[in-house]
Amino acid sequence: MTSMNPRTAEVSRNTAETQITVKLNLDGTGQAHLNTGIGFFDHMLDQIAHHGLIDLDIQAVGDLHIDGHHTVEDVGIALGQALNQAVGDKRGLRRYGHAYVPLDEALSRVVIDFSGRPGLVMHVPFKSGMIGSFDSQLAFEFFQGFVNHAFVTLHIDNLRGENAHHQAETVFKAFGRALRAALELDPRAPNAIPSTKGSL
Repeated sequence: MTSMNPRTAEVSRNTAETQITVKLNLDGTGQAHLNTGIGFFDHMLDQIAHHGLIDLDIQAVGDLHIDGHHTVEDVGIALGQALNQAVGDKRGLRRYGHAYVPLDEALSRVVIDFSGRPGLVMHVPFKSGMIGSFDSQLAFEFFQGFVNHAFVTLHIDNLRGENAHHQAETVFKAFGRALRAALELDPRAPNAIPSTKGSL
């Protein structure tokens, strides 16, 4: 089942620290065009697109001569804004999604609710501070920026893992899979708002 209206969005965010453009199609095939200047971060964003079946184009120029903080956080903000725009009134959405994803010794669980309320609970004890040129602390900043502007509730737990690359990859893959499940349109309730309140 596909939506009657295209679930697409384009958002630009321009500050003194970053210039970012995000384009997405929630009913895509997982195509990704990514350039944030942070190789490992691009690799993680590619996991979201591929496993979420979201066509994603993110172009970012940031003050990487300082560090990656502003770029990563602002990409999260812009992605959240674009996703919120693309889902519209959430009519027909399944609303909830969850996924467990393993990678060798690592295992992560992500649960998402398109609740209309921003909330993040994240427990990921990274075994290393840096993954390539990516500061592992910035994973939290990315997801915090995302939930604040997508208006979703997000629970992220790395259940086990010894390699920080594996830990991060399972988190981002599980996030993509959980998004995919939550964003699916329910053929049994194609015009329903998935809430007893009647709005989200």
